[in-house]
Order: sequence, then structure tokens, then C-alpha cells
Amino acid sequence: MKTSTFEGKHGIQWVARIQLDDLDFADDLAPLSQSQQQMQKKTTSVAAAGLNIHKGESKILQYNTACNNEIAIDEEDLEDVKTFTYSGSIIDEHGGSDADVKARIGKARAAYLQLKNIWKSKKLSNNIKVRIFNTNVKTVLLYGAETWRTTKAIIQKIQVLAKQGPHSYN
Repeated sequence: MKTSTFEGKHGIQWVARIQLDDLDFADDLAPLSQSQQQMQKKTTSVAAAGLNIHKGESKILQYNTACNNEIAIDEEDLEDVKTFTYSGSIIDEHGGSDADVKARIGKARAAYLQLKNIWKSKKLSNNIKVRIFNTNVKTVLLYGAETWRTTKAIIQKIQVLAKQGPHSYN
């Protein structure tokens, strides 16, 4: 990616004096740009550098913009979406973490309910139940939390479930 876009800044301002050009994970790439023109240039140069872009799996998410211009690869417009999942986290057009946190809470509740026989068990100590909760429910809840833009409301929502622990079935 760096080779194809080294001539100039084409990312987004992350923190003072640092540009974020893309998000990379395994064979997935999420290029980031300030404008439609920069994104089109980046997409074209990535393809010209020999990286294979799967048009059917590629999406465009526009954040905080009134621009509706399309991004194209080989003259084929990419789908414009309001939300998508990248590396297990939900990213939406509002740029916040609310949608991802809501999904994580739902998945953690489902994991919690799948273990209800463990929570009801009289044969397991509370210490063991807490350890099972921490490894099987909290990990689901907090997956990707390092990327969340935390607010008081988000912290409060997470704490409700995290503090619940295995005790509600006792």
C-alpha cells in the first residue's frame, strides 16, 4: 500500500502530524482518504501496483461528507454503504462506536445465555463461574474495544453487563 501511495498525503488526519492512510488486517485493506478524488487516485494506484481488488467485496463508506461521487475500479462503480464490518467490528457513517458496542453487547448476552447451565450449577464454585464468565463472556463483549471512541454512555452500557457476572442465576 505504501508503495502505491507514497507520493503525497492521501489519508485522514489521525493525531497531530500523523496521517492514517489505511487499515490492514491479513489480506484485508481499508484505504482512508479525505476526499473522493484522493480515494479514486488511491484505488487506481493500488490496482496499478498489482494488488487485486475484488470489486464484489469492496465497499465505499462516506463519513461526514455531502459528496455523492462514485469510486470506480475499471470503470465499475463500487457499492456505497452506510455500514460495514471490518475485522469483526462494525463501522458506520456516523464514525462512532455505538453500532459496534450494541452488537458486542448482543453477542455477549447470547454467549452468557448459552452458558446458563453453568451459572445454575451447584457443583461449580463462584470462583470458577467468574473465571468462565471472564473468559467466555467478557472477551466477546470487549472484542475490538481498543478501537472504540468511548463515551460515558458506552462505558455505562458495558459496565451493566460486565458487572452482572454469573451471579444472576444463583
